[in-house]
Amino acid sequence: MPESLAATLATEGLLFLSIGAFLAGIVRGFTGFGTAMVFMPIAAQFLGPFGALTTMLVMDLVAPLMHVPRAMRDGQPSDVLRLGAGAVFAVPMGVFLLTLIEPVTFRWGVSLTVLVLLVLLVAGVRYRGVLSKRLIYVAGGFGGLLAGSVGLPGPPVIMLYMASTLPVSAVRANLTLYLIVADLILVTVLWYGGFLVVSTLALGVLMIAPYLAGNWAGAKMFRPEAERIYRWVAYVIIVCAAISGLPIWE
Repeated sequence: MPESLAATLATEGLLFLSIGAFLAGIVRGFTGFGTAMVFMPIAAQFLGPFGALTTMLVMDLVAPLMHVPRAMRDGQPSDVLRLGAGAVFAVPMGVFLLTLIEPVTFRWGVSLTVLVLLVLLVAGVRYRGVLSKRLIYVAGGFGGLLAGSVGLPGPPVIMLYMASTLPVSAVRANLTLYLIVADLILVTVLWYGGFLVVSTLALGVLMIAPYLAGNWAGAKMFRPEAERIYRWVAYVIIVCAAISGLPIWE
């Protein structure tokens, strides 16, 4: 058995990581976001900061590709490019911050960031002004900063779009495309910085199966007319994952 595969199969908490990947896939499948908010607090319990980030990136880059054709039809690729442009500038800064923190600090940062962002989402904190091009660039940049530092590129963009007048299908499509773009930028920065490790890349590949199954199940369950119900289910899963990731249970 190759050494990298043996190390992958011996990963502590492999079953919990698989369950986390499946739940993250379900949430992503029926809301268009939430992968990192579910998976990162769970992964941070068993992997180091860069290990958790790499594992999520690998699985999150492959599985959602099945949603791209529909997202290209329903979404606004020009806005996604603006979000990506903002992320290009900010992701390296986020990764630099990640190099400065300890694993325990990373766990606190991930879980508390998820909980704070979730409270803002549930409380209805939204941008109420005009959705200008400049604002879209800024949201992408803020998302990029969070992507590099705690693996959470989505929430700033989610809060921006939740207040828009776009149809639910268009919002989900834009988020789907943006998150793929953000992942591509982040994996490029990690590769350039020498932070990618074979064993964690292999772990990410292993997580594709449960994540893909969750994506498929979530997409099948999604009904636009019941979008509010799906969102609340996602919130419950996210808060449970974030609380489980707090380093207070050891």
